[in-house]
Amino acid sequence: MASSNAGKLREIAAILGDLDIEVVAQSEFGVTDADETGDTFVENALIKARHAAAATGFAAIADDSGLAVDALDGRPGVYSARYSGPDGDDEQNIDKLLAELNGVPDEERGAAFHCVACYVTAEGSEPIIAAAEWRGRILRKRRGDGGFGYDPVFFDPEIGCASAELSSEQKNARSHRGKALRELAHRLRELHSR
Repeated sequence: MASSNAGKLREIAAILGDLDIEVVAQSEFGVTDADETGDTFVENALIKARHAAAATGFAAIADDSGLAVDALDGRPGVYSARYSGPDGDDEQNIDKLLAELNGVPDEERGAAFHCVACYVTAEGSEPIIAAAEWRGRILRKRRGDGGFGYDPVFFDPEIGCASAELSSEQKNARSHRGKALRELAHRLRELHSR
């Protein structure tokens, strides 16, 4: 897995658990994070997966995901993890987001989490790519203590709570990453059943 993010690794291992594969973090092989220089989630996911596959000689799965806020013209987007700067963390990213949305009415705080997941082989075969989104809106203050990233301020109106208030199972069932990885897993099953 082309990631060192513990929260992301737990989610991915749970979603891909029924496939006959072992999900191992790239850090277990001494692989460092790739530079995310792409302009899109697809480009960044492929950069990360190809970097991990080349460094380990194994097939790799990577995802790139982020939050696109309607009132901010899609920001933070591909810069979601480093929105508050290269040394920023989840709390600082949320603080910046809330500051930028100060005064924006609830009905204009629409947002979507986006995720692109991909699978590449070390041999460089055609990648398998799956994408999904999770629509909601941005709260005015944090709620819940689960999840990571922007989960405390992302509200799902369909179920009436913040992402950080969901259990891991509930989040995986609804989230952008869960949807994209289930689609990727489905396509991997099809590939390996041929």
